[in-house]
Amino acid sequence: MKSFKFIYLLILFACASPSIENSIALTRENWLVEQQEGGSVFFTEKQMEIIDAEGCTVWYKNNLQAPIQIDFVVEVIDKGGPYDRVSDLNCFWMANDPSSPNDFFKNSLNRNGKFNNYHSLTQYYVGFGGHNNTKTRFRRYNGEQNRPLLPEHDLNGELYQITANKNIHITISIHNNTTIYKKDGKIIFKYFDTDPYASGYFGFRTVNNHMIIKSFKTTAL
Repeated sequence: MKSFKFIYLLILFACASPSIENSIALTRENWLVEQQEGGSVFFTEKQMEIIDAEGCTVWYKNNLQAPIQIDFVVEVIDKGGPYDRVSDLNCFWMANDPSSPNDFFKNSLNRNGKFNNYHSLTQYYVGFGGHNNTKTRFRRYNGEQNRPLLPEHDLNGELYQITANKNIHITISIHNNTTIYKKDGKIIFKYFDTDPYASGYFGFRTVNNHMIIKSFKTTAL
């Protein structure tokens, strides 16, 4: 009987695949800001506040490896400030720079937060509540500037809009050939990629916006 229990425990241990959760401090040491003039990014131990005029990307400095899940909680602010525009809760993930494959941040100063300067990267992208909160889009950037958009990835309607002054929980998972983007637990995009991007960098992306990131974590799947 003891030997049977021992074997059973070994099987359970072998079959289990415990996830490894890593909560990331929202401090400047962990993030790199690329931003056009007129905006600011403020960090504390508990939150990151982006106030942006003309374009901003804030990159998590560590390269991420699939299979992985990315979670963050964010509030888009609409309280009468100069950049309190409810739009563009965007992000990049699994980003790489084909022109500098061994040093992603080599061209950081050249990118400088201007949106067109990110079109040459390979990455996944969601523009949530873009075009003044009228459209939500998913793109797979292929590094060739054209940023193809499939019709089924061009969405509109209440589910795909930002609700201001409220916590929004975004979950992104990358596993095998599939990447999934969820808002508050609801699947918005599920994309099967025959040539998936399995490693790269995550970045918050916005323009003319005021938002507060309240938590960020990664979980190895």
